[in-house]
Amino acid sequence: MPTYKIRGINVEFPFEAYDCQLVYMEKVIQSLQEKSNALLESPTGTGKTLCLLCATLAWRKSLGSFSTGRRAGGKLSEGSLSQSESPRLPTIVYTSRTHSQIRQVVQELKRTVYRPKMVVLGSREQLCIHPDVSLLHGKTQTNACHFLCQKRTKRYCTHYPRVSEFVKNNPGLGDEPIDIEDLVNIGKNNGPCPYYTSRELHKVVDILFAPYNYLIDPGNRKSLTIEWENSIIIFDEAHNLESICADAASFDLPSTLLTTCISEAQTCVDIAVNRRDALNDKTYNPENFAILRGLLLKLEKAIAAISINSKEMGFTQPGEYIYKLLKELDITHKTASVLIDAVDDAMTLLEEDAKTSDSQKTKGTVCRLETIGDIFKIIFKEDGNAHAKNYRVHVQEVEVNSPDTIKGSKKSRIFSWWCFNPGVAMEEFAKKDVGSIILTSGTLSPMDSFAEELKLKFPVRLENPHVISDNQLWAGIVPVGPSGHPFNSSYKTRDSAEYKLNLGNSIVNFARIVPDGLLVFFPSYYLMNLCIEYWKNTSGASTNTSNSSTIWERICKHKRPVVEPRQSSLFPEAIDDYMSKLRDTSSNGAVFFAVCRGKVSEGLDFADQAGRAVIVTGIPFALWNDPKVRLKREFLDEQARSQRTGSKVLTGDEWYSQQASRAVNQAVGRVIRHRHDHGAIIFCDERFAKPNHQSQISLWIQPRIKCYSKFGDVVFTLTRFFRDAAINYPTKPKLTQIEESGVKSSLVKLDPDIFLKPLVDKSHSIESSFPAEVKRGSISRQLHEILPANRSNLSFNDQKLSSTSKYTNNKILEQRLIIKKETVDLTEDVRPDEETETCSQLTAPYFVKKRKLEKAKCNSLQRCDKSCGPPVQECSSLQVKSESQLVSSGIRSGVSSSTSGDQEQKGKMFINQVKEKLSDGEYNEFLGFMKALKSKAMKIGHVLESIIKIFSAPERLSLRQRFKDYLPAKYHSLYEHYIQKTNDPAVDL
Repeated sequence: MPTYKIRGINVEFPFEAYDCQLVYMEKVIQSLQEKSNALLESPTGTGKTLCLLCATLAWRKSLGSFSTGRRAGGKLSEGSLSQSESPRLPTIVYTSRTHSQIRQVVQELKRTVYRPKMVVLGSREQLCIHPDVSLLHGKTQTNACHFLCQKRTKRYCTHYPRVSEFVKNNPGLGDEPIDIEDLVNIGKNNGPCPYYTSRELHKVVDILFAPYNYLIDPGNRKSLTIEWENSIIIFDEAHNLESICADAASFDLPSTLLTTCISEAQTCVDIAVNRRDALNDKTYNPENFAILRGLLLKLEKAIAAISINSKEMGFTQPGEYIYKLLKELDITHKTASVLIDAVDDAMTLLEEDAKTSDSQKTKGTVCRLETIGDIFKIIFKEDGNAHAKNYRVHVQEVEVNSPDTIKGSKKSRIFSWWCFNPGVAMEEFAKKDVGSIILTSGTLSPMDSFAEELKLKFPVRLENPHVISDNQLWAGIVPVGPSGHPFNSSYKTRDSAEYKLNLGNSIVNFARIVPDGLLVFFPSYYLMNLCIEYWKNTSGASTNTSNSSTIWERICKHKRPVVEPRQSSLFPEAIDDYMSKLRDTSSNGAVFFAVCRGKVSEGLDFADQAGRAVIVTGIPFALWNDPKVRLKREFLDEQARSQRTGSKVLTGDEWYSQQASRAVNQAVGRVIRHRHDHGAIIFCDERFAKPNHQSQISLWIQPRIKCYSKFGDVVFTLTRFFRDAAINYPTKPKLTQIEESGVKSSLVKLDPDIFLKPLVDKSHSIESSFPAEVKRGSISRQLHEILPANRSNLSFNDQKLSSTSKYTNNKILEQRLIIKKETVDLTEDVRPDEETETCSQLTAPYFVKKRKLEKAKCNSLQRCDKSCGPPVQECSSLQVKSESQLVSSGIRSGVSSSTSGDQEQKGKMFINQVKEKLSDGEYNEFLGFMKALKSKAMKIGHVLESIIKIFSAPERLSLRQRFKDYLPAKYHSLYEHYIQKTNDPAVDL
């Protein structure tokens, strides 16, 4: 395992690190050593999580040994130092957005050599193993758990009391990486509650994994037993952190909820009175619940009395207004604590009453009063009212459907206290003197606004490039459609028939060109549904005829569609449907219509065939007249005016624009997911051509973006991109199915060299890379696996593959179909101008889909022009070569004119030196260029220029010079020309 010395720290890394990974780890260690905060952006597929873990744990290990063998409660196992002799070293708190992302991080930890004591904190929904409570959800489950953990309860939970003894007797628990599933299995096998086991174990760990809310939410954070001073806090996937922090400090109180709380308070009064009279039980004082009910009635009346002059604008006041309103109701800092205690008693009483009413089965009750308690905790979290300056009070009226009213609806009010300074939550960590806060994601750009929003200083920053080559990504701005009509999804133009017609016809073209999976992102659900409805009822022709196919039908001809649902509960089914359609060999792939900021655009891994291109149909600006958006803009503008002249602040307009850009960056991040992936990013909106919008796109994408003035040029270059990518970056199957004697066996994991040595059966049959054995409901989980750049996209098996097994690989047929310009697919078709004329001799599409290769005949493909390139080779000429055969034969037959034994030996020595000097990724690229050089699948100039680029490092200049010796003489001058282009004075030409 390679070891790198970075800022004096020995970092052990599972693979040979790329330059960008070394830079990333250096920034992490710099932040830790200097006790400063860091803002680190590194694209998905660059091994960000693995780098973060290795660098952080290497630094932590340099301070002292990990806490392996330590018992819960701070006690140490026998033979260890006492607490007084062993200083408490910094705890690392690693958080991400969801439990599924935490699961990925734990898998990455297992691949490192580092073994810190660790644990994952999860919710009861993930960890509870009680037969009844595990079936509940949310606050209902929490209340039921609390009730059954009380010793006076008849149905006392048997798992809870076993926790302390189990942790004490198993001091090594957490020394090896364990996930939520591992804790659950331990609980089922040995009895201790997994939830409380993790809560006990977290007190003595070196690294703690948890979702965001364990740190952002004050109640959850208070429950953690952590020495915060000098601790390290990591927020992975932090691109939405500012909105999460703001939402955690805000609340919305609908009048319907307030009415329910009043009813619950009255119920508590009745229960307490009945217990006192019937059972002489004076545990709960009914007067306290009566006071609570009275105050809530006054609050309801006060909110109803607020005058709202404009339904659109609502009622808005500064944040301090809430204290004035509550003071009139006798609710102050002094009385709020009494009300919060009354709410807690009410929750317990309602839960107890629910249990006693049904002795057969544990049931949880949803206590709405708990929300009132949370609201009072937010309002009165500090002794003073200083934090109120970051808030705004807003009251709005909404229509609520109700069967009780004659017209079917009634008016309701929502009382809101919105926080517009996310730094309110983050400043809590500064008060606790934490060592470093590291925020990282694949899409943090633009960084300045991100840092300004959180009100923290980030001295250490990084915007990493990607590890892919330029020819692995096509990024283009498409300002006009096939008929020349501008693309602009703004409010003024999005409803026009011309816009929807051109957008639909463009997607038809892209669905035809892009292989396999295609993702189409809209700015909103409204626009997505508007366009789809129009496409289903409109012909693509400029003159609508009854015989013409609709736009939707033409899209379905090329790709089977899936539409992202609004309801979260339906999303897993949509993902499974999409993956199922990708596996369907009777179709040419699938297209997923989704929205920016939706579930498809956040955190899912559409690698390889699952997402070959992303289309962004517009800029997802938030609704201009949304009260929260409007007030946020006003808040930032007020802050900007109050700042000193010359100081850098974020204005409302800048925030508004950058929020949209960050959503775009998240969407386009779905396409390139690992080092060997390739794909296209298509921006279908003329506004992306403006410098201010381009400057907010992720830094690694910006240099690759090209703006096209004509739609025909887009079709031509995109077609050529996927044609070349099929040759240079053949698809690697993630999973392959083995069939022996007609009997299906289990899925196997492939050898990593299959990328270089594809195994093809005699029939050259092509099968989908998505296995038939993957059952419905499990496919969606595959999309969450994000692999580091260094590791092959393939999974590996510890057992050797049987040499007698037959494999079927997605080997793309190496054929170069020569075209001058690709046809634009239009039924209303735009008449191409002189620059987009199609080749009259074109006899087949640019890209023969893998589902149709069995019927393809290579000799039916013709070259249309000498300038197009070399003729297509016969299928029978394709051979599978090993790595050494490929390179050595490339030097002999494709480069060198000599076939003598000495020359061959010299060539082999040269190749060994090349392999020694290059990284694994670069060497794979070199092999690809050698293959292209031999087969003449690429232009000689492009091959030579690419090889020169690989050999451009100072320690490789001798290889660059010697490579010319293996070139035919007729290419020497061209090779020297490209060397001169590099303007390298160190090379003696």
